[in-house]
Amino acid sequence: MATKLSPENLKRYRDITWLLLKYGNSDLVKHAGNLDDALGIDGDAVAPETPAKAHELADDLEKLGPAFVKLGQVLSTRPDFLPPPYIEALSRLQDNCEPVSFAEIERVVVTELGVRISKAFSEFNQVPVAAASLGQIHHALMRDGREVAVKVQRPGIREVIIQDLQILSDVADFYDQHTEAGRRYEYGLMLDEFRKSILDELDYRKEAHNLETMKRNLREFDLIVVPAPINDFSTSKVLTMDFIQGKKITSITPLELLEIDGAPLAEQAFQAYLKQILVDGFFHADPHPGNVLLTSDKKIGLLDLGMVARLTPSMQGKLLQLILAISEGRPDATADIAFDIGTRKPKFDELSCRKQIADLVQNHVGSSIGDMQIGRVVLNITRAAGDSGIRVPAELTMLGKTLLNLDQVGRTLYPDFDPNASVRRNAANIMQQRMLKDISPGHMFTGILEAKAFAEKFPSHINKILDLASNNNLSIKVIDEPLLVDSFQKVANRISLSLILAALIVGAALLMRVSTKFTILGYPGLAILCFIAAAAGGIAMAIQIQFYDQRPQKFGTDKAQPK
Repeated sequence: MATKLSPENLKRYRDITWLLLKYGNSDLVKHAGNLDDALGIDGDAVAPETPAKAHELADDLEKLGPAFVKLGQVLSTRPDFLPPPYIEALSRLQDNCEPVSFAEIERVVVTELGVRISKAFSEFNQVPVAAASLGQIHHALMRDGREVAVKVQRPGIREVIIQDLQILSDVADFYDQHTEAGRRYEYGLMLDEFRKSILDELDYRKEAHNLETMKRNLREFDLIVVPAPINDFSTSKVLTMDFIQGKKITSITPLELLEIDGAPLAEQAFQAYLKQILVDGFFHADPHPGNVLLTSDKKIGLLDLGMVARLTPSMQGKLLQLILAISEGRPDATADIAFDIGTRKPKFDELSCRKQIADLVQNHVGSSIGDMQIGRVVLNITRAAGDSGIRVPAELTMLGKTLLNLDQVGRTLYPDFDPNASVRRNAANIMQQRMLKDISPGHMFTGILEAKAFAEKFPSHINKILDLASNNNLSIKVIDEPLLVDSFQKVANRISLSLILAALIVGAALLMRVSTKFTILGYPGLAILCFIAAAAGGIAMAIQIQFYDQRPQKFGTDKAQPK
């Protein structure tokens, strides 16, 4: 357990504990007093008298500050942890915060850039364009007339978040050790993922790098715009980038929709995200409608790349298989892939999970175009897997959340957008791009180097084998060799005996047509004797198999006892 909380953190601890009790279960409430003792707090934490409603959660998180606003956004991607009403409530969580005074913003900019604002920019609007939990954005003009957006981190926000993370870490460790819910959901691991995510967002240099990478990866899409960072005017707390003029997708009116061709915009947005996820392995993990603009020249602008996700080639392949299985309505394949992606816990209920996944996939296939949401299906599959005893990787829940937001963006731009059809249309192109990526110069050079190493070592390996053979020391080890030899011998004997019995039966059948004085029951005696011999041999082999063969065993185990 962590050290005792300092006096200045007691109120913060109380606020956090109250939140956990308000939205927690009876298991959490039962151990609240024990948590007080473990952290060195006098008195018992008391849960609110009235049960909390899902829509209150976002408000309570906003009251607790920036770290909890971000925590709510992360929790909205965990349907395996929270019920659907809470996921929906958190999905509406916005970063509409009270702006910081311009004097404080100016102090941060001057400290970080080492120059007065009037020297760096010809114009700098003191009124922010947007104010979020971690920072706020101001419109400005560079000395060369370039229109830019300057993102400035709130003063002291890093220290506040680190303090809250420490308190949350203490609470998570306690519940992991003392509650069934903690052992099931592993709050400590969830908090580790959250800590990495939010600390990355606090370093604007990483976001600048994300913007450069995304702009390069999406250069083939002429309807997608990603702002370019200006590295000479960016630091860990100040990010200067191109200003994109436009309206949030959520603010587009029906009349404005009539003036744009939404079908190609929706298709290209979906295609771009499929490429990010399944080809590049690097994708914008928070494309909610507030982060997607319709630009003044009728293109799609992607903003806020502080939250991104990275996928290994292996995970990309599995996610591609999962998306295709869902879009084609194959429940068994969907379940198999979901099980392969996650990690099975000891109490995993496979039958129940398969049934839930089958229902989800079949309902999705039977939905109308307006109701199809492949992202929601992925999130529900994630929840079913988690409830049944599978540890679901963060990549899968992030994929579901991304696709869910993308479904909403696509339908806002084009109400008849069909995500399933888009997946099938782009599947061949995605596979082609993955194959081209695999045969890139880097991969080819790696293969050449491995072949070179093999060629260099091949003669010495052959010499060693020949030396062992010439000295009569060459041996090949087979796992459980006596059992293997005995099994082969038994198979050969059975085949030989079966051939003899078959020959006796065939011969007896032919002898039935030959008239002889020696008869048994009126039939040719030799033929009947052959039949009797074949029957006896067959019965003897059946008895041998049933009563004297070894029980099935794996190679490498101790010798099995006879039945």
